[in-house]
Amino acid sequence: MVSPAYFEDFESGMSYEFGEYHVTKEEILQFATMYDPQPFHLSDEEGKKTLFGGLCASGWHTCSMAMSMTVDNMPKGDTGTLGSPGIDELRWHKPVFPGDTLRMKTTILDKKESRSRPEMGSLFMLNEMFNQNDELVMSNKPIVLFRKRATK
Repeated sequence: MVSPAYFEDFESGMSYEFGEYHVTKEEILQFATMYDPQPFHLSDEEGKKTLFGGLCASGWHTCSMAMSMTVDNMPKGDTGTLGSPGIDELRWHKPVFPGDTLRMKTTILDKKESRSRPEMGSLFMLNEMFNQNDELVMSNKPIVLFRKRATK
């Protein structure tokens, strides 16, 4: 990412690739036990009975891994990130399995200055998560609010 990252630092078409996240069976089981206790997220045998073909991570866990990679790769300190009002078009394309290694690609699709808050703007992004075989496993389109640099 750009450091420091303010609204003015981004242009449509810019993209960033980052992260290397190693998925473990233990993590899949822990997340599923706490947040998505469906049988195919908790048992190899139950996972084999499904279209997934084995134990796989919850889609919500996949989203959490993406967020973790994003935050880990954001500039630290004084940045313009103000949060997000939401995410559009969340899709889980392929299951994530124990032993997978994931990476992210974020592309800026568009940016718009706020009409009501001139000190900020919105970035419209495409997030794509890939596994070690370059297969798309998840995608979404977040809207992220960024502060503008102070004008003098």
